[in-house]
Amino acid sequence: MEKLISGIHHITALAEEPQRNIDFYTGVLGLRLVKKTVNFDAPQIYHLYYGNETGAPGTLLTFFPYEGIKRGRRGSRMITSTGFSAPYYSISYWEYRLKRFKIAFTKPAVRFEKETVIYFEDPDGMGLELVFNDHDPRSAFTYGNIPLEHSIKGFYHAEIWAHEPELTADLLTGKMDHRLMAVENNRYRYASTDQPGCFIDIVHMTDKPEGIMGGGSVHHIAFNTANRQTQETMRSKISESMLNPTPVIDRNYFTSIYFREPGGVLFEIATTGPGVEIDEPREKLGESFMLPLQYEPYRNDLEKMMKPLKLNLNNYI
Repeated sequence: MEKLISGIHHITALAEEPQRNIDFYTGVLGLRLVKKTVNFDAPQIYHLYYGNETGAPGTLLTFFPYEGIKRGRRGSRMITSTGFSAPYYSISYWEYRLKRFKIAFTKPAVRFEKETVIYFEDPDGMGLELVFNDHDPRSAFTYGNIPLEHSIKGFYHAEIWAHEPELTADLLTGKMDHRLMAVENNRYRYASTDQPGCFIDIVHMTDKPEGIMGGGSVHHIAFNTANRQTQETMRSKISESMLNPTPVIDRNYFTSIYFREPGGVLFEIATTGPGVEIDEPREKLGESFMLPLQYEPYRNDLEKMMKPLKLNLNNYI
């Protein structure tokens, strides 16, 4: 039987300053800005999407930048680290690059005997990891500021800190097609498919207070499902667990349902399509300010309200 969930679709976080956010994720990390739009629920706020060349599910990191937002606090009941997949032979390259741009990072550490991890943070304090491995077949993307052979390929995993990890684990394994893949000390790895972009690491943290949402916090994680039919099936399964999912919401590039899992993290189920190429050709992704139809009548007002944004890639070669 075909799985209803096939991995991570996207991860959405909160930031403070949109231009700084673009500079870091396109300049330092080399992700592609694939969509520049608005928060559909608060159109005075940008919604920035980063990913690979096509903005495929499993590569999409998105941000709501709220200027003046207070910084959040990492803690339990939230996603505390977002892991990106990079080639195993690129460890030295990325150590040098992070040092060059004065980004503090941890010493490389081996995890699960098959990957090497470096932890660092973005300018808002969001926890990030580069996971160096030799088992990711996906193609990478580069603007040219990072050699293609060292470029990020998409997500590797998301990490959740939990006081009661079994609450989230029971949902993942019971309703969301995941299974336990590996255990290392207090880290439990689950996945719908045993490949990068599908891993959810639940870390049992008894000594950490609850996290506080703010700048640098992950707002929610979305899981990929094939289409509206599989999404409706997932919605029924979530409803059976008394988790009160939202109705299906049209996000233009996919449709979504949202619910808070028993451990406290906001989950989303998003469809694979229609994708970010629905309103921009692949070669032009991220270049224009795109609006859904309901906000097109307000384009002039929104454009006056929003700060202009640009790519500053020459500063990050």
